Amino acid sequence: QVQLVESGGGLVQPGGSLRLSCAASGFTMSSNAIAWFRQAPGKEREGVSYISSSWGRTLYADSVKGRFTISRDNAKNTVYLQMNSLKPEDTAIYYCAARHYGTVRDWSFPNTYNYWGQGTQVTVSS
Repeated sequence: QVQLVESGGGLVQPGGSLRLSCAASGFTMSSNAIAWFRQAPGKEREGVSYISSSWGRTLYADSVKGRFTISRDNAKNTVYLQMNSLKPEDTAIYYCAARHYGTVRDWSFPNTYNYWGQGTQVTVSS
């Protein structure tokens, strides 16, 4: 059974950092492209970051470039999202997602992903 489990969310002050984890079971992370999405209340789900399966190419939304870093630990079958210099507008539920096929051009489209985690809440507030 394929399962993705996010962790690491919480309450942090503006300018602070968090590291989210996405642990997989039932499949091999390195054989799938993985993305982080987020959804704030009343807003659509948006792509935050992406790491490809084979070469580990990484992509980021413009809003998080230079602040967030995605990485993968194949030995732990886990993908991470390091979030620095957090802003109140980063507040959202963060989801990780996995897919077998796709191109980098459509990495930020949620309906191209096969598997989703349950999400973890990130709140940036003073």
